[in-house]
Amino acid sequence: MPTRKKTGGAEAIILAGGTGERMGAEKQYLPLAGRPMLEWTVEAFTSSGLFSKVILALGPGNLAKYGPAWEKAGVQTAPAGATRTESLRSAFKLVSPGAELVAVHDGARPLVTAALIKACLEKAALHGAAVPAVALKDTVKKVAAGGSVFESTPDRAALLAVQTPQCYRRAVLAAILERAGSQKDYSDESQVLEQLGIKAAVVPSTYRNIKVTTPEDLIIAEAFMKEEKSVSTRVKIPVSRAGFGYDIHRLVEGRPLILGGIKIEHTKGLLGHSDGDVVLHSVCDAMLGSISAGEIGVYFPPTDLTIMGISSVEIAQKTLEILTSKKARIINLDVTILAEEPKLKPHYEAIRDSICRIFKLDKADVSVKAKSREGLGDIGHGEAIVCYAVVSVIK
Repeated sequence: MPTRKKTGGAEAIILAGGTGERMGAEKQYLPLAGRPMLEWTVEAFTSSGLFSKVILALGPGNLAKYGPAWEKAGVQTAPAGATRTESLRSAFKLVSPGAELVAVHDGARPLVTAALIKACLEKAALHGAAVPAVALKDTVKKVAAGGSVFESTPDRAALLAVQTPQCYRRAVLAAILERAGSQKDYSDESQVLEQLGIKAAVVPSTYRNIKVTTPEDLIIAEAFMKEEKSVSTRVKIPVSRAGFGYDIHRLVEGRPLILGGIKIEHTKGLLGHSDGDVVLHSVCDAMLGSISAGEIGVYFPPTDLTIMGISSVEIAQKTLEILTSKKARIINLDVTILAEEPKLKPHYEAIRDSICRIFKLDKADVSVKAKSREGLGDIGHGEAIVCYAVVSVIK
């Protein structure tokens, strides 16, 4: 995350609780230039240096799925309501009492610029409220009741199409929410300003600040995004990723049994080019999978005689270095060992403690369990041990 300028004076609310009925899907998480659209939107605010806090309103499903990752990325989250107004009211509860200005933005406007945001904040500081807008391109007509015929043609010169971010002094936005009540929804909160007798300042915007509402809009936004020279320099919002790992080694006599970096007393051990630690091997493969970096055989090939008998702890440490170099860190890991013998339940905590030490994790973020094959197959006959691992990372 970029270092934010701690102004203490401005906070932002991004509304992303819509269901995307016209789009046919949840538009906020549709891919745009290789990333979910909402990431571009949020990044425009977090990287602007204009806000001490960014609050994101998400629907129930997305709040549960993505909320923890956004919180770890420094973005506060709030539950969206059934309407835009209720979503704004929910997010506004997280605005600091001392905030002077609040920007309210649509999650589906990913091409907003820092320059436009700054201009809106400056006008809001002077006038109490500011709304970006563009001139209409098409002639606008009013239709008669029923919509079958046109009734009149308003003067297009006196009309503008409004956008977001709409910026307000905190007290003005509080008054808007109080006046709006809970009986009616508004397409944007500036509609209530007229009822309060407050005139919002006009901030000239551009047609690039498009709101993605239909599939055609997404095509246009993609085209605009490809033209932006700054796309490659934008800072990525960390997101949660997962990797899956699997390993199997044969049990043989005359080898120590090493699982999760600890030695377990048994008559057999795991055969392998290294110490055969299926637990660490599967965890390492899951880690590498989470960042699309291959598998441990790429870094420690079984044909390399110089690493014969290498401790899997060294493999794990190298894998952790690779993960760190990709700017990723482990959120949690879950390990399932499949073995008929020895009985591993007495060793769960020792293996967990060892994994925590190796990967520098809290114990609450590490799960270890074992299952048997009920006497079936090679594993059930005590001839091999298998391990499965799932690792979640934030990158």
